[in-house]
Amino acid sequence: MKKQEIAAMGRQELVDSIKELEDRLADLKFYKAIEPPQNPMVFRNSRRDIAKMKTRLSQLAKQESGEG
Repeated sequence: MKKQEIAAMGRQELVDSIKELEDRLADLKFYKAIEPPQNPMVFRNSRRDIAKMKTRLSQLAKQESGEG
């Protein structure tokens, strides 16, 4: 996911996307035990997307606390 896409998301969209990606990552880890994934980069990309979204969420929180 690109930075511009993440920056355009609202707070609730970010929370929902983080939850969805974390669930997907957990499923991938579970299925990894059964058989190796076709594309192992999906783990790294998912973790990075989650980190980007959490960073944006904390930036939004700082902006709101600074304004209020």
